Amino acid sequence: MEEINPMELLRSNLSRVRIPEPTNRIYKQECCISFDSPRSEGGLFIDMSTFLAFGKDYVVWNYEKTGNPVYLHIKQTKKLVAEDRPSKKPTLLAIGVDGGFDNNEPEYEETHSIVILPNFVALTFPSVELPEKVRLTVDAILMAEGAERKEQVAAWTADKKQISAYAMDLRQTGSVVVPPSGWKCAKCDKTENLWLNLTDGMILCGRRNWDGTGGNNHAIDHYKETGYPLAVKLGTITADLESADVFSYPEDDSVIDPLLAQHMAYFGIDFSSLQKTEMTTAERELDQNTNFDWNRIQESGQDVEAIFGPGYTGLVNLGNSCYMAATMQVVFSTHSFCRRYYMNQSLKMAFETAPADPTVDLNMQLTKLAHGLLSGKYSFPASEKGGTAVPPITDAKQEGIPPRMFKAVIAASHPEFSTMRQQDALEFFLHFLDQVECSNAMKSELDPSRSFKFGVEERIMCSSGKVAYNKRLDYILSLNIPLHEATNKGELESFHKTKAEKISEGKDVSSDEIVRPRVPLEACLANFAAPEEIHEFYSSALKAKTTAIKTAGLTSFPDYLVLHMRKFVMEAGWVPKKLDVYIDVPDIIDIGHMRSKGLQPGEELLPEAAPGSEAESSQPVANEEIVAQLVSMGFNQLPCQKAAINTLNAGVEEAMNWLLSHMDDPDIDAPISHGAQGPEASIDQSTVDTLISFGFQEEIARMALKASGGDIEKATDWIFNNPNPSASPDMDTTTSSNSIPTPVDAGLPDGVGRYRLFGIVSHIGTSTQCGHYVAHILKDGRWVIFNDNKVGASINPPKDMGYLYFFERINS
Repeated sequence: MEEINPMELLRSNLSRVRIPEPTNRIYKQECCISFDSPRSEGGLFIDMSTFLAFGKDYVVWNYEKTGNPVYLHIKQTKKLVAEDRPSKKPTLLAIGVDGGFDNNEPEYEETHSIVILPNFVALTFPSVELPEKVRLTVDAILMAEGAERKEQVAAWTADKKQISAYAMDLRQTGSVVVPPSGWKCAKCDKTENLWLNLTDGMILCGRRNWDGTGGNNHAIDHYKETGYPLAVKLGTITADLESADVFSYPEDDSVIDPLLAQHMAYFGIDFSSLQKTEMTTAERELDQNTNFDWNRIQESGQDVEAIFGPGYTGLVNLGNSCYMAATMQVVFSTHSFCRRYYMNQSLKMAFETAPADPTVDLNMQLTKLAHGLLSGKYSFPASEKGGTAVPPITDAKQEGIPPRMFKAVIAASHPEFSTMRQQDALEFFLHFLDQVECSNAMKSELDPSRSFKFGVEERIMCSSGKVAYNKRLDYILSLNIPLHEATNKGELESFHKTKAEKISEGKDVSSDEIVRPRVPLEACLANFAAPEEIHEFYSSALKAKTTAIKTAGLTSFPDYLVLHMRKFVMEAGWVPKKLDVYIDVPDIIDIGHMRSKGLQPGEELLPEAAPGSEAESSQPVANEEIVAQLVSMGFNQLPCQKAAINTLNAGVEEAMNWLLSHMDDPDIDAPISHGAQGPEASIDQSTVDTLISFGFQEEIARMALKASGGDIEKATDWIFNNPNPSASPDMDTTTSSNSIPTPVDAGLPDGVGRYRLFGIVSHIGTSTQCGHYVAHILKDGRWVIFNDNKVGASINPPKDMGYLYFFERINS
């Protein structure tokens, strides 16, 4: 058989080569089916027609599916380094920038060639002998910024300080002369954390921390009294004025004062002679990363045994993506998700059924993530890949896999998750399950999200003695934390007494001395099921408003029960605050007593509201006290009314939580609708068409959109929660009627109420929008810590510090 000339073979396939246009997405850093990269053993193959990238084991699948034979092969080989450079202490809260955390990233040498499938015939690049079209295509690919890079920020850093709007025209008064040392707060005995007000020269202490340390708030109190905007932290001023810590109270941020030298000279301060004695705010943030909670949750300072192999693969942090990493590690530790996207679906099967661009297909990217996490292919020590010495067994850091494409797909319908900002792990978990449910809409028997879903039934009894039952479906059981049920009240009283004494003496409370409330999980569960009063409840039996009693229970017990601890509450002044509390969580819980029994013999249902004016008056009415308090916090009247109505006037905290999570709803400022007043006209036909494209009938789509205010995601939930297509949108409320509605939890998994704890997602930080998330998972009989790309045997899992707790039902 005559051997084909490689150049002739290439020329015969030039029609399958396309020069990329500026709008084309070019993938050249990661395989769209696996986590292979140019640094993998086989390198990466870029389809020179579609510009999708494939690893060596998968490029043939693309050739078989598309017939595209010409590929640019990129291979990166690590350059040899004589000796590892020592890590430098960071001076910035940043990664991958000068002064930030040192990644010690090795350098790589890159080679290119043209490869023609199916026989992997290779031609050297660059070469003047190659056709011009090929050379132009390769140059365009190599020069383009990869699609992966556009969706990722390689380094993150704290927001750059801005010049204060108050600096240039700052008015200074008085004749105070500030000495170069020996400072003390003008209103207490504090000698540290002192701030010089740049208007009148007052020296006052900084803010009090949550644990009693820090100052006594005298500096900020002075601003509230006088309105003087800028202050500089004494002890941070040196000849390098840019490093000084200047804070703007009205702008509520650290700022730059271009005239700082002039402003300090007014008070007789010669900055050139001052020495740095205090940490800046940014440096204190760095220092606080080593506090008790941080070390405890991350198990820092302990010899954690590294674990490698199937199911023990770390996830690379893409920049504040730990909320996603911790959640997905727990999700893929469940049998339902493992079966759906790993055991019962191969990568080839997912690729063959994927659209032309598999990077935008959730099924493909979930299968890719599952195989990446569970196969063990990418679970090895970080330095082993380059052929250098294997790190000690206590170094749990892995190379890990970067979930870029998965993040891009899951964030497509939720713009906030596409940012590099920290997010709420709970919000991400719920959004993720919603997307999984939608993607499995036509094959619900395969939907793994159902293993988390359960029914909740609320029983409402008005003063007439008659009852109504409201049912809904949920993925999580959100629990308030009753601090009054703490089991260590004696220790707490003693601690608060000692703390008050130390503060009065101007002393700080050390982290070792802090005593936190300990609340049993059983108390949180009991609080959920406890009777609750509903004021201003309209009784269709009394035809008047009255006070009703509401109780709640579960109508089904899911395969996996997720408990969300409401650690973030509103404190005085309506400021969000994280509860500093421990939850005593046992390994096994039994919630059998929480099963709702439904309508009982002898109970009489509330009658359906009569049509006309009485029906109109039965519409929910917002509690004016709740609305007034929310409005006083700066929110508009209409959204506040909606918040109160949608939380059944349960209280300000519940309404605030609803308001904060629905501020971005497109209809948040739309008038409150009472009854059907031309709802069809308000439904956008494009949203109807979208639901029809999901496989739903038009009548059902319109009914769902009407019931959910036109929101597609909520409408989809409504359809799944209301399986009877001819039922009215209010079928989840049981009152006296001749119809027998289909249970909202029909077909959901159910069983006994005994559960075993198997996963914990913990949060470090003052808010869900900052800080860090870590997962601890019970695998193969031992607890394992998953901290981004670090995976190791847990020595002391923080069972009492969880934000989300994951339980698996015990069937035997």
